Formats: sequence, C-alpha cells, structure tokens
Amino acid sequence: MRDSTIQASGSRLREPTRLATVSVGYADGYLRSLGNHGTAAVAGVRVPVVGRVSMDLITLDVTALPAGAVQSGTAVELLGGAVPLDELARAAGTISYEILSSLGTRLQRVYVEAPAASTQVGAQA
Repeated sequence: MRDSTIQASGSRLREPTRLATVSVGYADGYLRSLGNHGTAAVAGVRVPVVGRVSMDLITLDVTALPAGAVQSGTAVELLGGAVPLDELARAAGTISYEILSSLGTRLQRVYVEAPAASTQVGAQA
C-alpha cells in the first residue's frame, strides 16, 4: 500500500516521508493540542510535528533533513532557540505561562544566566 497513515491521527501521508519518533508526550507537558500544529528543531532545521501527541511520544517529519542526519539519540529542540516560547504557545492555542507550568519533571532543564548588566554609565577619561 503506497498511502501511509499515522495511527489514530487522522493524518495521511501522500508522498514519501521520513519520520522520527521522539520520546516526549503529554505526560511530559507537551500539550496534546500541538499534534499536527507543533514545531521542533533538529540540527537547526525546523520540522513539523505530525499526528497526535501521545502520552509518551510525538512524531516529527524530518524529510527536510539530509538522509542519515537523524539517528537514535539525535538532539531535538522542542522549546527555546529555534522554537520560541510564544510561537509554541500560539500553536497550542494557549499562553506561554501555561506551556512553562505544564512541563513535567522528566524533562531536562537548562538554565541560562542572563549576562550581567553594566553598571558603568559612561566612559571616564
């Protein structure tokens, strides 16, 4: 059969497509409303979420990446950097605070300290 269907998603893939499964889902706080609406970044390339968000998995369409670029263990950016918080919230139909407060304890957090503000007002001779 040439047509493929992502199970239980209502999405039908009509052309050859490379998919990647990511072990994050609504149990981690990745909102179900991001199914077929969310975006991730792999190797700096934005890729769409296809199909439904399940409890522990999402599926990405990685066809835009070179063949072999995605392997088991390849880093996927779901929030921040190439996937701005406000954009993710809009795609989910919510606000940024709900996205942040929904994140589960299984997710790795990386806190980046803001650069120290300069207290020097002007240059002195």
